[in-house]
Amino acid sequence: MEIRKFRFDDKKMMKLSNEIRKTVFIDEQHVDPEIEYEYEEEGNYYLLFVDDKAVATARWRETAKGIKLERFALLKNYRNKGLGTVLLKEVLNDVKPLHKLVYLHSQVRAVNYYKRVGFKEEGAHFWEAEIEHVKMVFN
Repeated sequence: MEIRKFRFDDKKMMKLSNEIRKTVFIDEQHVDPEIEYEYEEEGNYYLLFVDDKAVATARWRETAKGIKLERFALLKNYRNKGLGTVLLKEVLNDVKPLHKLVYLHSQVRAVNYYKRVGFKEEGAHFWEAEIEHVKMVFN
């Protein structure tokens, strides 16, 4: 299995990213597309390929609070194989040199995953897109 990951900013790659996000967030989790596709111009985007198939995507963007990691999506057949961690570490390697607070809004079911990678919970749980979340900050 060949794994390739990279940051991109072209329309062909954005289409692949949006297809993954549609499958995971809109089709599987029933997120409203208006919520899913916000802040698109502000993001720094990534794709992860397995054997020439785009299987995961992510983005980060700078906010008033720091660097927010967002839109981590991995196709169902590729989950629980360590691929999400490969992508997350790639993103973290890019944002750490910026020396800003790195945070994300984790779905509650993914909290333990992010804890294993070095994030800690901060604050109360809240609801986004009708899914329970919590803010997490990278140590």
